[in-house]
Amino acid sequence: MTSVLATSPQVTPLLARRSVITGILAGGVLIVVYLAIISLAQGLAHALDQLATDAGFIAAVTTGLGIQVALFVELRSVNRNHRLGAAMTAAGTGTSAAAMLACCAHHVVDLLPLVGLSAAAVFLNDFKVPLLLVGIATNVLGIVVIARALGRARRACAIAALASA
Repeated sequence: MTSVLATSPQVTPLLARRSVITGILAGGVLIVVYLAIISLAQGLAHALDQLATDAGFIAAVTTGLGIQVALFVELRSVNRNHRLGAAMTAAGTGTSAAAMLACCAHHVVDLLPLVGLSAAAVFLNDFKVPLLLVGIATNVLGIVVIARALGRARRACAIAALASA
């Protein structure tokens, strides 16, 4: 009689290839949106200069979003009961997007008075760094929550697999 525990455990990657690729694509899309918004207001050369200026913040926000999306895709593939992970990803994505927009909002100040939003431009420009920090903190919180949910889902699947073997 062979015991399930006697077999050597299978080594699985931390994240499936599909999850990693999806996370990288999500980060890439966020950078493209950032560059597109600034390019529309000031041109591509200025957008690239602004990206270089805010590279640290942009890298942190983009990396955080990519990790969240990768973890979420992995969680979804492991366990279909992912409502908490979805909520955190949505919150992190929304906050990250707002922070990234705050980075480039001062570039459209000339256009905002035409639509009655000059106060919003001033607010976003004045609070760019705090908004980015909130976006980064939200990303970190989202990563922790989704990673914990993924760990629980994987443990539950492992227990179920052992029980059925």
